[in-house]
Amino acid sequence: MTTSLQGLLAGWITGQRWFAGKGRAIDDLSIESEIEIVAGDPALLHLIVCVRQEERRTRYQIPVGLREHLPDRLEHVRIGSCRRDGREVGVYDALHDSALTGHLLEGMSGDRRFDGLGFHRVHGAVIDTSLRSLVLTAEQSNTSLVYGDKYIFKLFRQINPGINPELEIITALSDAGSAHVAKPYGWIETELQGEPTTLAIAQEYLQNANEGWSMALTSVRDLYACPEDMPAEDAGGDFAGEARRLGLATAQVHRELARAFPTGTIEPPEIKRMTERFRRRLDRAVAEVPPLGEHAAVAAEAFDRLSDLGDEIPVQRVHGDYHLGQVMRTMTDWVVLDFEGEPGQPLAERRALDSALRDVAGMLRSFDYAARHLLAGHPNADGLERRAREWSERNRAAFLAGYSEGGGRIRGNDAVLLRALELSKAVYEVVYEARNRPSWLPIPLAAFR
Repeated sequence: MTTSLQGLLAGWITGQRWFAGKGRAIDDLSIESEIEIVAGDPALLHLIVCVRQEERRTRYQIPVGLREHLPDRLEHVRIGSCRRDGREVGVYDALHDSALTGHLLEGMSGDRRFDGLGFHRVHGAVIDTSLRSLVLTAEQSNTSLVYGDKYIFKLFRQINPGINPELEIITALSDAGSAHVAKPYGWIETELQGEPTTLAIAQEYLQNANEGWSMALTSVRDLYACPEDMPAEDAGGDFAGEARRLGLATAQVHRELARAFPTGTIEPPEIKRMTERFRRRLDRAVAEVPPLGEHAAVAAEAFDRLSDLGDEIPVQRVHGDYHLGQVMRTMTDWVVLDFEGEPGQPLAERRALDSALRDVAGMLRSFDYAARHLLAGHPNADGLERRAREWSERNRAAFLAGYSEGGGRIRGNDAVLLRALELSKAVYEVVYEARNRPSWLPIPLAAFR
């Protein structure tokens, strides 16, 4: 069974959106853990596999379904076929089978345990186990299921030993009564290398909420459709009010994180080391993307100013991957999602203390992306450039005003740090767009003008 499964998975995994090793051959795939959650037909197995690509080893979790007769509705997620207990069975991605995914909710509700797999319910939470699930298609690094209109269940495909920062943060903020996180209901964990390791989290599903990115793009489209002499504040769908409220919510979340977790400071020697990392990243980016070279002096000057600071920088727990796609607007306020940080980074780095202004810089870059995203390939891109800049500046200013109003710290030398963090993020974006979406390269390059 295991040997045949290994071969099936090695051929299947490279085609999945969440597979992190695209473009490199798989040297070996091994199944490190195989736990049966549901026996019979259909059966549900929980697998942890290790993929080796040259020196890189990456673990993934794969819930696998087994059926003797695979129905047409599941053919699109078929992995293959193998023999089990003397009979041929179809092997498929079990997250698409609502007949099996209900057992995940039941496991959480009952605090059940299957060998090394632990299901946990948040204290006091009541879970409705009768709801059917549906897979969301938008995510790439993880897979999310929605159960009815109540829960969203996020399964982390790529796993690393340790507690996921998202579980830590949402439980701590929810316990503190934060209005800016979706209520947690439960989680699944195992043990890897002697550490409790988060595999999945169930939270409140914000059914009637709107994603910040979609709202911002609607505002930009409305502005582009208006007469060229109409100010942004007079255009339909002006986003500045929401940007200010988002800044206010962001500051509140940062205050709540500072109360719930340890804080600290970075001294000038560490600031210099941080700016040296920024400079090395800039040099590598210029070597890979030559058009950045004519703008590199702008970033270098910002990094020099940061390096010359004589003050310490306060640090705390932060979101770590903050942008308009990570926030939802409910009927009452903004809610922040996905506190796991950059999925490809080690957990220790994602849980490390950092400046709250890193999140602010990420959101400022996101406003610029929203403004310029629709210009890529637009027949009147040059004519709309001024409007894009106007929209971005207006909403960036509104966000910063809300952040300051909410108690967020941006004063004195904080502006120097914020500028350096924003340009460092833009350097990263230049390389990413050059590799993946060359038509979008003008978006991050505009940050240096």
